[in-house]
Amino acid sequence: MQTDNRILDDLARVASSAMGAAGGVKGEVESVVRRQFERILATMDMVSRDEFDAVKEMAANARSEQEALALRVEQLELALKKQNDDA
Repeated sequence: MQTDNRILDDLARVASSAMGAAGGVKGEVESVVRRQFERILATMDMVSRDEFDAVKEMAANARSEQEALALRVEQLELALKKQNDDA
């Protein structure tokens, strides 16, 4: 009976060590994959999230200004037409 417990303890230790090693390998693989993706992304012509957000905000502001100017031109055209009709 004592021998069976020792064998089971040894198997448990081996399994525990294997799981620890597998966890270490998993971490190493993740690290290598992350570095590879960072290298690939660094070679691509991509903008950072901050740059994207800044340009997006600039575009939204430009669109708002364009819409306001279009409305102003329309109002000026109506005023000019009214002025010409009165004359």
